[in-house]
Amino acid sequence: MPPHDTADIGASGAAPTRPAVALPAPAMLYDQPMAPNPRRLNIAIAEKGLTIPRTAVDLMAGEHKAEGYLAAVGVPVVPALVLEDGTVLTETVAIARYLDAICPEPNLCGRTPLETAEIEMWQRRVEFGLFQSVAACFRHTNRHLAVLEDQVAAWGEINRGRIRGHLERLDARLAGRTWLAADRLSVADITAIVAVEFMRVIKEPLPGSDPGDLMHLAAWVARMQARPAVTASHPQKK
Repeated sequence: MPPHDTADIGASGAAPTRPAVALPAPAMLYDQPMAPNPRRLNIAIAEKGLTIPRTAVDLMAGEHKAEGYLAAVGVPVVPALVLEDGTVLTETVAIARYLDAICPEPNLCGRTPLETAEIEMWQRRVEFGLFQSVAACFRHTNRHLAVLEDQVAAWGEINRGRIRGHLERLDARLAGRTWLAADRLSVADITAIVAVEFMRVIKEPLPGSDPGDLMHLAAWVARMQARPAVTASHPQKK
């Protein structure tokens, strides 16, 4: 696959907005669609209409900690994107930024310095807030994950207790807004919908379950769940 020229990639043949730069194309994605971080990236890939070969990694079997995987990727995480020149990228948002570089539209990480900063701010607020609390609750209270985690059940329940506050802050942010961070879908919205839907695994009600409660957030969830990229990425759809 030839390197991507960023001047040649855009939505509907739109004129390029940045100088031509040859970038190595994605060659293979180490993936596990049941896990929330790979799901975030899969939504971004689907929104951009990209097709990337995948290799599934069995986390419960410890494949991400196997010698061969660590030799190839360097760290025991998914997702991991291998580029045609052999470069390996990990960390979901870092990979999303690279995909924005090779496929600028639809843009997910920001077009201007201010917009990029605002998207990053909300992405981090969600990731270190709701997303982290839901994940910690799941990892520390689900007995099946004892093979992956030194579980502290009390820590899981502390994080469960934080979820409502995170939801209320998102609800307040979405009052009078369509999207969380920009005038369109961004990585902040993607992180947030994965976090919200991940609440199912810890048996917490999703926004919209109680009519009249968290109404702005519930309306945003409905908009997100109507997007084909979100629907197709749902673990139950795999």
